[in-house]
Amino acid sequence: MTPIRTADDAARWLDDHPAPSAEALAAAGLVAPHYPTPWGLAADPGLQIALDTLLAERGIVRPDNPIGIGWAGPTLVAGGTPAQQARWLPGLLAGTDFWCQLFSEPEAGSDLASLRTTAVLDGDEYVVNGQKIWSTWADRSAYGILLARTDVAAPTHRGISYFVLDMSLPGIDVRPITEMTGQSHFNEVFFDDVRVPTDCRIGDEGDGWRLAKVTLGNERVSLSAGGVCWGMGPTSTEAFDLLRETGPLVDPVQRQEAARLWIQTTILELLGQRVVAAVERGDDPTPIASLKKRLADVHGQELLTLVKDRRGPHGMLGIQDAHAEDHDEWHWAYLFSRALTIGGGTTEVLSNVIAEQLLGLPREPRPSEPRPRRAP
Repeated sequence: MTPIRTADDAARWLDDHPAPSAEALAAAGLVAPHYPTPWGLAADPGLQIALDTLLAERGIVRPDNPIGIGWAGPTLVAGGTPAQQARWLPGLLAGTDFWCQLFSEPEAGSDLASLRTTAVLDGDEYVVNGQKIWSTWADRSAYGILLARTDVAAPTHRGISYFVLDMSLPGIDVRPITEMTGQSHFNEVFFDDVRVPTDCRIGDEGDGWRLAKVTLGNERVSLSAGGVCWGMGPTSTEAFDLLRETGPLVDPVQRQEAARLWIQTTILELLGQRVVAAVERGDDPTPIASLKKRLADVHGQELLTLVKDRRGPHGMLGIQDAHAEDHDEWHWAYLFSRALTIGGGTTEVLSNVIAEQLLGLPREPRPSEPRPRRAP
């Protein structure tokens, strides 16, 4: 196959493959063109946008595997061996192997470095014990990216290692959490003497925190994009279309709120362009993506609240079951939006990232560090 280097090359390939399978798209490098070859096309942002437009025009949808393609894959590219990449990336990109993230714990969410799940080396395996929570789609995933403590005596950030976990291994207990939407987007995951082969560790032992930052950076770039619920459900454009359909905003308070949210939508679009520009320059996009997500999460909650208010009693009658024929996506989105300021980095954590990495303010002491004394 002739390598795809331009949008014209991709168009010719699609002419020859008018209804490509997910596997064919992945093999051609069109699922994640920003990945390096042979998994992607090492495409710059301009080519990525051109390819996105081309696929949309042809009605071709990429595989649905957001955590795998958006977060796990880039970490495997950054820290995995060639053998590990060849083992996991084909199924990840084709969407045949769905992935989840196993980072947060009941007492280590915002303070992720204090996680307590352990991985103890026993011959050529690690024995994993502990618990994770808020693990999106863990109940349907073939693999998970796992952070576990391999050295309990080391400083918190240095004793963590990064693993790929086969979710079918004995000793893994996944328990869905029923949310107020009526769905189970999140899960608890328990590990009871789960034996993980050493060749499933990514990077060196103790290198997990560095790799976790790669994952979290890509997570925040991903979650800062799309619609008002992390790319799920209705978009801001659809929300304003709905507001227009409900008639003139006579209430001056609601009118002012709608204007403020419209301005925020434009600001978020501009911040999205700054994320793309940072990538194009070769800069780390994480700080700007964190700013965009910090604003987008609150924006989504406030916009959906305004929509709920404008719909009046009708907005309280919607069925949020996504499988029901009369599913009301606005009702579902309003309820789900409560999670936006928690998942993928809480509002407080993102505010610290913005303060330290964008504004250059002093770093806030971590829980394990003594706070500086004030001068008398």
